[in-house]
Amino acid sequence: MEIERLRKLIALLKEEGLTEITVWEGEDRYTVRQAPGAPPPPSVEREEPSEGTFTLTAPLVGTFFSRPSPDEEAFISPGDTVSPGDTVCIIEAMKVLNEIKAERPGRLVRTLVEDGTPVEYGQGLFVFERI
Repeated sequence: MEIERLRKLIALLKEEGLTEITVWEGEDRYTVRQAPGAPPPPSVEREEPSEGTFTLTAPLVGTFFSRPSPDEEAFISPGDTVSPGDTVCIIEAMKVLNEIKAERPGRLVRTLVEDGTPVEYGQGLFVFERI
């Protein structure tokens, strides 16, 4: 990666108040993270579940992936039903791919995070209808 492109990524990270940004160039992937002690990112809006729904939240900070690899289908899509223990997404943290499992049965209503974006601990990932 050219140094000028790297500088632009760092500037974008600071301007947008992000903690992490990842860019792919062909097979290469580059991640830039905010240094400790840097200003915190904007607060994450939490979606309040309505009666009969629940929200699955991120158990750690990292990068959210909705599919096992870029050329495969998402683990779950709206309308899909999950059981406890079913893998619903992956969160990459420190180069470790962590499978996130459903905690209870439900039908997916909405995905709250876009594939490949950073997530914070406790941030809502999915809204499920109780079944």
